[in-house]
Amino acid sequence: MGKNVTVLDYGSGNLRSAERALARVGADVTVTSDYQAAMEADGLVVPGVGAFAACMAGLKSVVGDRIVARRLSAGRPVLGICVGMQILFETGVEHGVTTSGCGEWPGTVERLDAPVLPHMGWNTVKAPEGTALFDGIDADERFYFVHSYGVRSWELQAGPGFTDPLVTWAEHGVPFVAAVENGPLTATQFHPEKSGDAGARLLANWLGTLG
Repeated sequence: MGKNVTVLDYGSGNLRSAERALARVGADVTVTSDYQAAMEADGLVVPGVGAFAACMAGLKSVVGDRIVARRLSAGRPVLGICVGMQILFETGVEHGVTTSGCGEWPGTVERLDAPVLPHMGWNTVKAPEGTALFDGIDADERFYFVHSYGVRSWELQAGPGFTDPLVTWAEHGVPFVAAVENGPLTATQFHPEKSGDAGARLLANWLGTLG
């Protein structure tokens, strides 16, 4: 039997595509907002599409922010996708409105400074040495993005005795954070569930980290 993965249903996200993509690489997938299921799963996926503020409101409505925090405090894996990655940061700023995120990482989600928005389509990424998420994926492989906002600077540095998070970058007008690997907390700005074989390999790699 594959790893048990819960895709958190909080009213925002490409739930069925994520479910199918995870099942394709061998996960036993449940789509639910149930607190106990989300807490007990081997891995929790937090998807997200649309506006930062709306996603945070939806997440809080199912106490998803508490679920994420409690899972991480217990060292239990969480994967954020697209806006599901963005809401892991401290703050989101959209249309002049500042919204508090989950605060798992410091930093601000802000509008990309690019001639064409949204950033929609395929793009390469630059993964760091030692990455587990991109293991076995060619450096020139492309992933599918749909967003106008992102994190343009990485602020968290690990203290003495701790390993710095692995940060993957991409560029659209300006550099932005495309993925993060930080202990049990992993996230991608792109959509692995829409990124063909490369996305499938990435999800399989993440499943392989669930222990």
